[in-house]
Amino acid sequence: MKTLTREMQEAITPTMALELLKEGNIRFINNLKINRNLLQQANETSDGQHPFAVILSCIDSRTSAELIFDQGLGDIFSVRIAGNILNEDILGSMEFGCKVAGSKIIVVLGHTRCGAIKGACDHVEMGNLTALLSKISPAVEEEQTTKENRNSENSDFVEKVATLNVKRTVKSIMERSPIIKEMVHSGQIGIVGGIHDISTGEVNFYPETMLFTSTGTNS
Repeated sequence: MKTLTREMQEAITPTMALELLKEGNIRFINNLKINRNLLQQANETSDGQHPFAVILSCIDSRTSAELIFDQGLGDIFSVRIAGNILNEDILGSMEFGCKVAGSKIIVVLGHTRCGAIKGACDHVEMGNLTALLSKISPAVEEEQTTKENRNSENSDFVEKVATLNVKRTVKSIMERSPIIKEMVHSGQIGIVGGIHDISTGEVNFYPETMLFTSTGTNS
């Protein structure tokens, strides 16, 4: 597998970037990962990198974006934080990845059975974790289809909150970053949200979160 060059990165459209991630996830769930010389890739990217995607995911040890999308060194910017929440620093990282470094897609990736989501559902307060979980609380409050057992013991409730958290984050990126919003509207990049099933490894993207100006992205 060739290391991404600037020319290769520039030739990738947002739609193509999404397909590359989908194809990589299919390889992952079928245990057919591409054979890469990572040491060679480290050497070839030592003078510069040209990732095609920025992926915001959780710190959960089972959700490494490089692994579940079968990507090598220099392929993606991986932003990881508990609950895949958004803050000013993460927005700045996304703006750098897209506007400065040329990435073509932003992915907000939640996952099943997320500990941070469970903590928010239980209204946990503990040190600095309190402020982090408060960023997930709006998704907990928005989920109104569950009337009873609105806590981490209710797995259906937890997964509904995780979905809403992803969708709210995609919306928030567009609202809080004029740079990213302009790049999406001009077709330079796309944004999408999805959930990684930690049991199967499969990533399901939410069509309603796909913000692309080109056609054919929902295939």
